[in-house]
Amino acid sequence: MTSPSDKAVRPYVVEHADEFFAELTEWLRIPSISSDPASAPEVRRSAEWLAAKLREVGFPTVEIWETAGGAGLPTVFAEWPSGDEGAPTVAVYGHHDVQPVTPLELWDTPPFEPTVKGERLYARGAADDKGQLAFHLLGLRAHLAATGRTAPAVNLKVIAEGEEESGSPNFRALLDERADRVKADVVVVSDTGMWDRETPSTCTGMRGMITGQVDLRGPANDVHSGSFGGAIPNPLTELVRLLARVHDDDKRVTVPGFYDGVVELTDTDRALFAKLPFDEQAWLANAKSSAAVGEAGFTTLERVWARPTFELNGFWGGHTGPGHKTIVPAAAHAKISMRLVAGQAPLDVARKFEDWFRAAVPAGLTGSVHWESDGVKPCMTPLDHPAVQAVTRSLGKAFGEPEIPREVLFTREGGSGPEADLQEVVDAPVVFLGVSLPSDGWHSPNESMTMPLLLKGAEAAAYLWSDLAEQG
Repeated sequence: MTSPSDKAVRPYVVEHADEFFAELTEWLRIPSISSDPASAPEVRRSAEWLAAKLREVGFPTVEIWETAGGAGLPTVFAEWPSGDEGAPTVAVYGHHDVQPVTPLELWDTPPFEPTVKGERLYARGAADDKGQLAFHLLGLRAHLAATGRTAPAVNLKVIAEGEEESGSPNFRALLDERADRVKADVVVVSDTGMWDRETPSTCTGMRGMITGQVDLRGPANDVHSGSFGGAIPNPLTELVRLLARVHDDDKRVTVPGFYDGVVELTDTDRALFAKLPFDEQAWLANAKSSAAVGEAGFTTLERVWARPTFELNGFWGGHTGPGHKTIVPAAAHAKISMRLVAGQAPLDVARKFEDWFRAAVPAGLTGSVHWESDGVKPCMTPLDHPAVQAVTRSLGKAFGEPEIPREVLFTREGGSGPEADLQEVVDAPVVFLGVSLPSDGWHSPNESMTMPLLLKGAEAAAYLWSDLAEQG
């Protein structure tokens, strides 16, 4: 699916690269740290910068949306109708806020003074996510120039969140409030990456998650272990026993109904995962671990991308200070999390765990479970979905040639984000167009982005709008 205009995309991107990086550098200087209340004015300045650039590109509608009645941080929304009858509507999602920069002493260059070293641009937000959101501006310009159009081939919307790095506390409410404005036929997320520089890939799904705390309580206060130990239930001992039963010998979760509805891996899924050049020893080194373990019958990649998990994140109770205090503690506590996959709903799995936990509490103790939120839903788009195929074709052209595209492989993400909320409220499939690498240091000191890859992202975006329009 190559058109004559495709050949004009790359020359345009290359010709305007210097202008693009000059603009991006200007944006990266804005310290839009959403988790720092003192930086709220900078997050707003970042939103205003992006809004001005979107107007400059040609978007006729650009708005800054307030969150939580103005108490939250702003999201930027832009809309540009195609003008073509039957053109699909596409929403691009990214975020303009960034992570904190501590510990500052570990940065080789100031995080908000963008620095080029070789092919890399160093700055907080270079990869996550200003750089990858910005390449859409260049990609759109290239699309218009190559096709000779005065408006995009698709009805294009941009949703740039300002609180993603703070957990998106107000994003779902904002989406619900503006549901009629964000409706689209497909959502393109550019807050992601690819396997490595030589292996272009696209993500097709992200796990969901729910987190909480479990508590076991016994005596009204700590009591003497010489007088009562061995004769009354010990909350710490019993919580250890109880949580140890969450997994069986095959590392499967034993909570009844936990796997209900799970979308199982197909032979095609497993074959495509196996094509990725995965180095398990390098992965273990990155994990600072010496062994890969998990649910029997699945590879490491399958476990972290496509299987649900139960994790014990923290455990405490009784005396934890120096020396000894011989007691039976009054209570024991644990922080837990469950990563979920397509086909599971956070609150449904939470209820099943609660039922299992309460039934397992020993006599003489009382148990409780508290969930921090309603959780994050998983999302997945089938490999054969036309929008996924359009992304792979566009990436293939960018990393190869329009006439001879490169093969694009498929990944998933083990983590979680607001993508499921987008999928649900926008009522459209989510696809991922990202070009960041695992070595780019997201959330770490010395975050950077390979500049030629940002240009590849812009090129892929330019091809994508024409491709999606041809599908209708």
